[in-house]
Amino acid sequence: MSIILVSGLINVETTVRVDGFPIAYSPVCFPFFGVNSRVSGVGYNLTKALTTLGDAVRFLSLIGTDSAGRLVADAVQRDGIPAGHVLALLPQTAQSAILYDPTGRRQIYVDLKDIQERTYPAETFEEAIAGCALAVLCNINFSRPFLARARQLGIPIATDVHTIGELDDTYNRDFMAAADILFMSDERLPCTPKEWVRRLWNRYGAEIAVVGLGSQGALLGVRSDHFLERVPAVTTRPIVNTIGAGDALFSAFVHFYARARDPYDAICRATVFASYKIGETSAAEGFLTEAELDEWVAAQ
Repeated sequence: MSIILVSGLINVETTVRVDGFPIAYSPVCFPFFGVNSRVSGVGYNLTKALTTLGDAVRFLSLIGTDSAGRLVADAVQRDGIPAGHVLALLPQTAQSAILYDPTGRRQIYVDLKDIQERTYPAETFEEAIAGCALAVLCNINFSRPFLARARQLGIPIATDVHTIGELDDTYNRDFMAAADILFMSDERLPCTPKEWVRRLWNRYGAEIAVVGLGSQGALLGVRSDHFLERVPAVTTRPIVNTIGAGDALFSAFVHFYARARDPYDAICRATVFASYKIGETSAAEGFLTEAELDEWVAAQ
């Protein structure tokens, strides 16, 4: 078990099943049992996955004083996540709506309310970071001030910049510059994933870079070993919704890397963990325990 700090978004997520993309106009549709609302958000997804895998997570997030915030607080308690660092400092809780089709493709709408203009108390962060093996600082604005402090404390930083397309991306460059472990998606890359990682290493100092490749698996780069190769995807069960696949890959990698500092074993286990996760509708469902994951890994 590792003690891991996670700073990131938590929101109420509504998923809607559609017949396919593009969506044909109709004044009303009846996708019975196809509309569901649950608590999600990148920070929450990572925290729930890491907790399920057996880590002790200190989860920092901001929620609202509205009814959605109360829904979130209930879910955090129900999932056994310590809620002391989830602070109700906002008037409204962030929400998202996700459309997904039978192939698992998805379209995401995220309403962050005013969370990007809010700050998280520095003194609460200082209390939470003490004794942590690793800091997962998601790329939301209230995590930004913690990048320099975590580096000052010598605590490795892991972050995911998701659909990145520029090395000098104004919003994400602070996170890319600070990260020891950097995850991202290939969806908007301006070049091949391998060339992107080479450019990334020329610009920033991350030791480990992982590019999610969707159905093609993931590209793992380990700077000190001059390693840059694709790890193929695996199949565990039918795909329902690919939302949260990247969060699952990231969280499982963080869990195993924090324990053994072996990126090769961590990415192989993470691909299995992510494959199983996308057999569920919500981004915050479908996480295996470590014992369950071991069984699936042995079966591959």
